Amino acid sequence: SATSSPAPTPQTSRMPKPFGYGYPTLQPGYQNATPSTSAMQPSNPGHHSGFQQYPQYPGVNQLSSTLGGLSLQHSQQPESLRPVNLTQERNILPVSPVLAPVPNLNSDLRKLNCSPDSFRCTLTNIPQTQALLNKAKLPLGLLLHPFRDLTQLPVITSSTIVRCRSCRTYINPFVSFIDQRRWKCNLCYRVNDVPEEFMYNPLTRSYGEPHKRPEVQNSTVEFIASSDYMLRPPQPAVYLFVLDVSHNAVEAGYLTIVCQSLLENLDKLPGDSRTRIGFITFDSTVHFYNLQEGLSQPQMLIVSDIDDVFLPTPDSLLVNLHESKELIKDLLSALPNMFINTRETHSALGPALQAAFKLMSPTGGRISVFQSQLPSLGAGLLHSREDPNQRSSTKHLGPATDFYKKLALDCSGQQTAVDLFLLSSQYADLASLACMSKYSAGCIYYYPSFHHSHNPAQAEKLQKDLKRYLTRKIGFEAVMRIRCTKGLSIHTFHGNFFVRSTDLLSLANINPDAGFAVQMSIEESLTDTSLVCFQTALLYTSSKGERRIRVHTLCLPVVTSLSDVYAGADVQAAVCLLANMAVDRSVSSSLSDARDALVNAVVDSLSAYISTASNLQQSTLIAPNSLRLFPLYVLALLKQKAFRTGTSTRLDDRIYAMCQIKSQPLVHLMKMIHPNLYRIDRLTNEGAIHVNDRVVPQPPLQKLSAEKLTREGAFLMDCGSIFYIWIGKSCDNSFIKDVLGYPNYASVPQKLCMDFLLILVFTIVLFSALTKYIFLCFRDESPAKTDFFQHLVEDRTEAAFSYYEFLLHIQQQICK
Repeated sequence: SATSSPAPTPQTSRMPKPFGYGYPTLQPGYQNATPSTSAMQPSNPGHHSGFQQYPQYPGVNQLSSTLGGLSLQHSQQPESLRPVNLTQERNILPVSPVLAPVPNLNSDLRKLNCSPDSFRCTLTNIPQTQALLNKAKLPLGLLLHPFRDLTQLPVITSSTIVRCRSCRTYINPFVSFIDQRRWKCNLCYRVNDVPEEFMYNPLTRSYGEPHKRPEVQNSTVEFIASSDYMLRPPQPAVYLFVLDVSHNAVEAGYLTIVCQSLLENLDKLPGDSRTRIGFITFDSTVHFYNLQEGLSQPQMLIVSDIDDVFLPTPDSLLVNLHESKELIKDLLSALPNMFINTRETHSALGPALQAAFKLMSPTGGRISVFQSQLPSLGAGLLHSREDPNQRSSTKHLGPATDFYKKLALDCSGQQTAVDLFLLSSQYADLASLACMSKYSAGCIYYYPSFHHSHNPAQAEKLQKDLKRYLTRKIGFEAVMRIRCTKGLSIHTFHGNFFVRSTDLLSLANINPDAGFAVQMSIEESLTDTSLVCFQTALLYTSSKGERRIRVHTLCLPVVTSLSDVYAGADVQAAVCLLANMAVDRSVSSSLSDARDALVNAVVDSLSAYISTASNLQQSTLIAPNSLRLFPLYVLALLKQKAFRTGTSTRLDDRIYAMCQIKSQPLVHLMKMIHPNLYRIDRLTNEGAIHVNDRVVPQPPLQKLSAEKLTREGAFLMDCGSIFYIWIGKSCDNSFIKDVLGYPNYASVPQKLCMDFLLILVFTIVLFSALTKYIFLCFRDESPAKTDFFQHLVEDRTEAAFSYYEFLLHIQQQICK
């Protein structure tokens, strides 16, 4: 439903004055309007969900109405539907980070629902029909973070895992018990028997209360699986490191950091007494290392026939970590200097990967590849495809060869994931190399212009990333299935995986930082139900060799009116889903097509909303409060490296941004699209929170515009994996001294890579995960500030609208 033409490049003659000039004075009602929190309270708190009320068993027909979503039409208009005049409301950004909307369910169901951090939907009110969804012009889909780190997770050991006999849904808080002996599935409505063992509740040690069992009291649970869930005995944790040792790689100095990190974290690698490890290095030849217990030192074996690579001693190249620990440490200590005088400039990455695949096939596990240039020899060799003048064309967003995809699919079939660390100083064709990770459920790390001494920020980033990477939880030989209520269907998946069947994703490895998205449609009208549910089940082998199933269940109300659909829109989830769809569109069609589709998504949804509201003036740009940030977020997305126009964006940088969009969980993706900016030189305790006996200030969010930066101030920008600190010229010396440890502004280096401990005092974000962040601090006139300024998405750039200009453009398209 593309109703608009492509966004034109601004012409100076007919452009409005700079950002902000065109605002008329605010209407009294819009000044300082703070969103009310009562909007999402249920309209009838006395409503109780049926299955909690023992011993009276409500009939099946009553259940649906008792469990149901509460229509918004009968209460006063919720805050999420308050009309907002976008061109007049200057302070569109809330003062605190945007939270996921709370589904409009009764309080019992709301308490039991899945956390939005694990599972959320673009619409928290599901339209009853596809026709109603089409009318709303909003995307329908789910965003998942299925394996995230959890502090509390109910783990259930039971010889019977209770599932629906028909659709195989796991029993969950949203099933209904017809009586003590039967339960009705909330996805396909089949009535099932309650197994005898389920009648006993291990928590209360009582019999005859199946509705009180942990599986029915928690929407996120983990089951210890029985042997029925195994095709073979659970595999051990197996780690293989494949390291580029060509001249380029050695000169960049990454080997020292990798070997040092491994030495420091060897004992923290997830695993048990069966953990195995191996190493391959490569330049124009492939080198293996025999680390068999009993040798006096590691033995290097070189295979120079890269056209037919073979394993010199298949049995002693992957060794038990505990038995061969001393030899492994010797190798890691020696590796950084072994190739110090190398003249080898070639890279036989393809053959090294073929060897790695042969080595890992019997068990499965994780291959970590470190690569510093274009592969130049043997299978999978690549030629430079980047022409700086052609960067805005989208010719080379797809791979140059299918070698890396085929290899990834072979690896996936053998339960092996490939993770790529690309440390390049020039073009390395990430579009082709990324396939090895995309299709094997691996992850991708990218360090442009990496150099251990010339670029300390990248060196520190690699160090922090490795610490997290080597020690975080890992799941092996995993599969993930998403099920949903009858009538709904899932049709497109986004993320790093291989789709094994229509609803089954094959994940050779799963890690806590991986996110997924799925697009959905409504195949049959949902007239017979007032609730729908989604369930994701992730079956994996833990690093300790246990087969486990992590299950998340989400419940949402069904609505019949368009205004209810808008009231329940989750704008952040919608933008993240559209970003995933736009990456696919860029590769399959073109970048300009993807950009048009993003603009059209805003034009279409706001236009549909305006046409439903009878009392709105058609000439103004009005959005429901739930969608007030939609144009801002889409503009931010258009200015992202993945989608921006112009020739300044290098091809590898663009591809990496696209890879990030497809594999990051929502919380990281949103910070990448629209970072949080705070002023930190005037912190007060107003609104502060207490974390571990520490007072953590909560300063208001600032809009991403240079007009917010003052010379007297200091600002912190949280972009997810990196924090920027910008210091103004006239910033108070006592702040500079207390926080940065320098006497005054003039003495602060142009660009400072800081250890996070220095400013932990000011951590406005929760600091549990700060080990993987790096801080870049710079002065107002430092050249490094361009990185910071490119995130100020509300301002105009040569090639893109300011936020106000973008609103006028949207308004123009709607009025056409």
